[in-house]
Amino acid sequence: QVPLVESGGGSVQAGGSLRLSCAASGYANCMAWFRQAPGKEREGVATIDSHGSTTYANSVKGRFTISRNNAKNTLYLHMNSLKPEDTAMYYCAADPSAGFGARCWTDQVGYSFWGQGTQVTVSS
Repeated sequence: QVPLVESGGGSVQAGGSLRLSCAASGYANCMAWFRQAPGKEREGVATIDSHGSTTYANSVKGRFTISRNNAKNTLYLHMNSLKPEDTAMYYCAADPSAGFGARCWTDQVGYSFWGQGTQVTVSS
């Protein structure tokens, strides 16, 4: 079991920054951030594996940074140069079944534990 609790969402103007946090009660080699905008399907934003290797959706490359503090079992998403199209509910996810060094899923089907979400709203 890896209960997850996100925090850090809010409302910002375009060009602004936010940092999301996700506190996990346990460790998972693969963790990720997803987002879902109203009327749209949930999409992957970023993943990070046990080595700290990361992947990003093309839409956020160069603007968002995923990181983790394994000592604190905490996942982060630093979001810079925010755009109105980044407005969504952001979810963290964990895949505790992934082995050490395994490539992380970028699709939500690979993740069995999810947080409740934190809202990010970017105004123009």
